[in-house]
Amino acid sequence: MRRRTVLATAILAAVATPGTARAADPGPAVSKQGTTRLDAQAVFFVSYDGLVNNNSFQKNGLLTYKGYQYAAWYTSTGNAVVGRRALTASSWSTVTLSHVLKTSDSHNVISMGVSEVDGRLHLNMDSHSDGYFYVKSVAGLLDNPATTAWTSSVFGAVQTSMDGLALTSQFTYPQFVSTPEGRLQLSYRVGVSGNGRNALAEYDGSSWTALGEWSASTGTYTSSHGSSTARNMYLHGIDYDAAGRLHSFFTWREQNAAVMCNSGGITNHDTGYVYSTDRGRTWRNDAGTLVATTGTSDTVAVTDSGLVVDSLNPDHSLMNQESQWTDSTGLPHAIISYVPGRFGQCTTNYVADRTANGRAFHVRKNASGSWQKTEIPVPLNSSQRTKLVLDKYDNAYAVFPFGRIAAASKASGYTDWTLLYDGSDLNAFGEVVIDEMRVRYDNVLSFMYQEKSSGTTPSALHVVDFALPA
Repeated sequence: MRRRTVLATAILAAVATPGTARAADPGPAVSKQGTTRLDAQAVFFVSYDGLVNNNSFQKNGLLTYKGYQYAAWYTSTGNAVVGRRALTASSWSTVTLSHVLKTSDSHNVISMGVSEVDGRLHLNMDSHSDGYFYVKSVAGLLDNPATTAWTSSVFGAVQTSMDGLALTSQFTYPQFVSTPEGRLQLSYRVGVSGNGRNALAEYDGSSWTALGEWSASTGTYTSSHGSSTARNMYLHGIDYDAAGRLHSFFTWREQNAAVMCNSGGITNHDTGYVYSTDRGRTWRNDAGTLVATTGTSDTVAVTDSGLVVDSLNPDHSLMNQESQWTDSTGLPHAIISYVPGRFGQCTTNYVADRTANGRAFHVRKNASGSWQKTEIPVPLNSSQRTKLVLDKYDNAYAVFPFGRIAAASKASGYTDWTLLYDGSDLNAFGEVVIDEMRVRYDNVLSFMYQEKSSGTTPSALHVVDFALPA
């Protein structure tokens, strides 16, 4: 008996000792925790097949910081609204801003950002290749939410510049990202679709500075059908990993429709990737070669080598501005979607063809440095975008239009994609807005969605929460 006791004790000690074998990490799972309502009568109109309150390229329409969740949207009157709740609360407190949505264009989203250096909430809103509107809170609002009243007095005046910094008169796609030092950066497009450049600005706690443009619209791209000499780079995202590297996947959109097999398609082609190790001042391709210096004439161009990580011609209705994430080791992952060649080599109506035959793909860089792509076996049933998140075990989750959730395990090499939640109880219109910060904060997948409606009849706007593996 003594020998058995000693042996059992040795086994238990080995299991408990750090660095020894442990039980396998859990695979992906979602458990619905509940839904809260932001607005019973949010503005509703369909534009570019999407909604202004739920365009998934918003960064961020929904975010979590220090135990509170924040959301921004337009209510039925067109007024911009900012809401907050403690994560333990089932109701939202709201502030209605003086700004009113200027046009029925789903591009004119509201994006929020956090400047950790001074605890402010920032909002950029209501632009599509024209002027924007900017609001920021008082300092410390986000650091002391429980003791700071949620009233209009905590927000400054609505501005048409970034505290006096104009940036550009052709502004679109604001995306805020916090730097590792707690500064706040703003990514945006200068110009128009098919002829635009990506740029960055930075807030240091006292003022905004324009860092400049870092992608080019010039150069010649030639397909098997024709050529184009102007374009813009559409970002799938712009995100820092835990080590401070800034990652961005992208696709190019050409100005000249001659590059397509049919004018009913869309001129997007190829999935590219670049990164920065100096807070967006310079950019490198996957091989580490310098390809751009922000604010100079040397910007990322379609003619640069080593940018493409997944090649695709413009004949398959590749979607722009889909989604990306970095895993716990800093490896980049993305979701892209298009009509695979098995359904034909020429899309003639990108909305109809993507809805009928579109599929999403998981593109990632593996530990050996190679790029892999896996088709997710869930039909899009929509022309719209899918969002990607990874949990703390690096399992991957794809949130499809209508709030459907599929997932794959890291243990399988992301080959076991399975639909976990079909979204049928949500009655969601299409794209959803993910709270990226909450996934990392408390391991909850939280997203904002709007109920289906018709015409311009307002509909309810909600946030739904799913627990991920503990």
